[in-house]
Amino acid sequence: MAKKPSNLPYILTAILALGVIIVAWTGRDRFQTPGPGGAAPNFQVVTLDGEPVTLETYRDQVVLLNVWATWCAPCRYEMPSMQRLYEELEGEDFEIVAISVDGRQRGSTGPMGQPAGDPGAFADSLSLTFPILWDPEGRIMREYRTTGVPESFLIGRDGVIYRKVAGATEWDRPEYVEYIRRLLNEEA
Repeated sequence: MAKKPSNLPYILTAILALGVIIVAWTGRDRFQTPGPGGAAPNFQVVTLDGEPVTLETYRDQVVLLNVWATWCAPCRYEMPSMQRLYEELEGEDFEIVAISVDGRQRGSTGPMGQPAGDPGAFADSLSLTFPILWDPEGRIMREYRTTGVPESFLIGRDGVIYRKVAGATEWDRPEYVEYIRRLLNEEA
């Protein structure tokens, strides 16, 4: 009488496949790039004076989170439009959070391999009055999975990302101002 083939390899393959599906499902947030419709990841960076700041600091506000660096020409191009937007929406529950990924000290390099710059001097040179924050290790780039600088995220009061913009833009264009005002008028 011929011996019946074992079902053990099929059973083990099914168990392994089920395990992979479970691991992928439970860890799916770690593999998804933060973008429109998803929750904005929390972050911890510092002010230019070294005080810690997190996304939670801006709870119940609409936030334009901008990742940038002093050596980035497109960043220099878009910053004046961000300042104009900031001034236009002054007094509303809106905040611009510009996070520099420049390295920690002169002679060192930042997370993108570029020489360290001085975010404070950069902001002063453009007369920027919105918060300039600093992340010399570039953790914000990993948390938001940015592909370069500048890269921006418009985050609603509910902590959801409503818009992602890779590259420089004119933030004070009427369509952006109108969109931000709509987010401001939504219930918190």
